[in-house]
Amino acid sequence: MAQPQARKPVEYFLDNKKFLHPKLAANYGNWKYHDRPRPGVLHHVANTGDEVWTVRAGTARQMDVFTIRKLCDIADQFAEGRVRFTIRSNIEYIVSDEKKVAPLIAELEKNGFPVGGTGNSVSMVAHTQGWLHCDIPGTDASGVVKSMMDALFDDFKKEEMPNRVRLSTSCCEINCGGQADIAVVIQHTKPPKINHDMVANVCERPTVVARCPVAAIRPALVNGKPSLEVDEKKCICCGACYPPCPPMQINDPEHSKLAIWVGGKNSNARSKPSFHKMVAAGLPNNAPRWPEVNAIVKNILMVYKADARPWERMADWIERIGWPRFFEKTGLPFTKYMIDDWRGSRYNLNASAHVRF
Repeated sequence: MAQPQARKPVEYFLDNKKFLHPKLAANYGNWKYHDRPRPGVLHHVANTGDEVWTVRAGTARQMDVFTIRKLCDIADQFAEGRVRFTIRSNIEYIVSDEKKVAPLIAELEKNGFPVGGTGNSVSMVAHTQGWLHCDIPGTDASGVVKSMMDALFDDFKKEEMPNRVRLSTSCCEINCGGQADIAVVIQHTKPPKINHDMVANVCERPTVVARCPVAAIRPALVNGKPSLEVDEKKCICCGACYPPCPPMQINDPEHSKLAIWVGGKNSNARSKPSFHKMVAAGLPNNAPRWPEVNAIVKNILMVYKADARPWERMADWIERIGWPRFFEKTGLPFTKYMIDDWRGSRYNLNASAHVRF
């Protein structure tokens, strides 16, 4: 009997050219050079002689309808109706007439959208969903971003850093905020508390067991009811068990802390991509302004700004001066929490930047 043919996947490719500014579409892949007339403005010149100016402004990642309409109204009245968002929540307006640049900047600034984030500046912070959308946040990532960028406002508007600086925040240890020059990540420091009366009705236990990255969860009978138990010696307090099983509550107002990591990089420009490493741990999850976190981030940035050579990224600067010197210059204490000592670390301890033996 002939076997039925497997269904072929249907690939869907979106033609982005119909959304581009007409001059971007007409000169696609045919650019002669580009420069930056001022912070927040990019100028591209094509081989055909066409020119376009891109004005970049900072926005909140999570915006209400009123704000989005305001941004679109500015595009219609002061630009040429074409905008795009970057992955770091900046909005870019594209115009083909240099005379439109100054009025556009003035209107954006008047409405509270600062122009900047280009070149060797601190760009807007890439962050996770936080309390608004995510199912496992231990903090509000967007709130941390708001308070952080209030402190770094001038560094967004000016190009005075040794190189570009990328920041990120993550509201859980799964860290979908990604690698960054400086990253703020929540830490759960205690294993989950289990409401055994609810597990059987709410959780699919095999899914929860499979979700644990260190095999610390197993089925159990508690008070005659199907439930789960956690081997606390194995548990790394990552919080991965909470989404498939909300009765395994891991968020804690006292024991969920924040940590700061430095030296991460996604790009391969000048040096290869790198993972960031923890330099501060156990910081209070002190909403709504997180002053302790912001003070350390500001301190690290100012030391980097004063000490790094031109075009050194954060990771390159640390690689040159070494980790002991980094902690000395920033005044941060080196503690046991900086050492990668969890159960699986036997494979990478000797490759750590902190430990050599």
